[in-house]
Amino acid sequence: MNRTYSYDDVLLMPKYSDIRSRSEIDISTDLGKGTKLQLPIFASPMDTISEGAMAEAMGKVGASAIIHRYNTIEEQVCEVQKVTSPAIVGAAIGVSGDYLERAVALVDGGVDFLCVDVAHGHHIMMNEALKLLRRKFGNDLHIMAGNVATLVGINDLADWGADSVRCNIGGGSICSTRIQTGHGLPGFQTILECAKTTRDVKIIADGGIKNSGDMVKALAAGADAVMVGSLLAGATETPGEIFKDTNGFQWKTYRGMASKEAQIDWRGKYSSFEGVASRVPHRGTVNTILQDLEKGIRSGFSYSGARNLKRLQHRAQFVTQTSSGLSESRTHITTRKW
Repeated sequence: MNRTYSYDDVLLMPKYSDIRSRSEIDISTDLGKGTKLQLPIFASPMDTISEGAMAEAMGKVGASAIIHRYNTIEEQVCEVQKVTSPAIVGAAIGVSGDYLERAVALVDGGVDFLCVDVAHGHHIMMNEALKLLRRKFGNDLHIMAGNVATLVGINDLADWGADSVRCNIGGGSICSTRIQTGHGLPGFQTILECAKTTRDVKIIADGGIKNSGDMVKALAAGADAVMVGSLLAGATETPGEIFKDTNGFQWKTYRGMASKEAQIDWRGKYSSFEGVASRVPHRGTVNTILQDLEKGIRSGFSYSGARNLKRLQHRAQFVTQTSSGLSESRTHITTRKW
């Protein structure tokens, strides 16, 4: 039985750096077919994360959002068309029902790329959907797909027509797939496995990322970009009302799309549930959150002496750490016994 590792299990070895200013660092990523990001972060296609306002805000800083699919075709196209800055905006579709009709409407509506969005992407229905989408749209449209957790999975999705693949099963902060089904692979290990691919496919690290340090680890391990939900949850631009309790605490709803609540709202019933719903503090504008993440990513590149993503991946040297090392890595003055 193989030992596997999560982001908290590893650290990057600091390397000699001749970078005098973090402004020298290029953290952009080119995913091909016009999908180039100056900040390698995608907002996840969740109904409490990504609609038009989030896509607009992400686009202004060179990142991107994927408009969720838990709405009517007309509503989803409307959210795409709300984005007015020169943003790169994606939209999610499924693999059954009206997915082809939805894809056509979204492409006609001006979306930049499609994301075939299912929990278990290494599946016959993904195979059929990707091949049909390629026949319909040709090879010029960027198609993202997922999720997968294995080398075989990413290879197959690439062979079926995906340009980029979301890599992780069960690592999201509101995802309970591993508990409910017993299946999954730690997020860091997933990227290591998928980075072994020989296919011309880009890797999107999606799940288990808690901070900018985890982003740097994912990129160094072989990811071309990261996708996050909880790190953006509670921002002003996320869908949904800002609530206030009797003490003046402001909060917003954040939920997994496989939660009971999301499934009932979406289709009036639920089957198996592999997510939870929660509330998170209202955190102000997403621009402030992204600024902090970008600073952390740039610092991470600097500690490896890397001026760009390719150089970071070349210089990356990982070590494992014990639970004591993890405790030492975290701020720990509040737990100190004086």
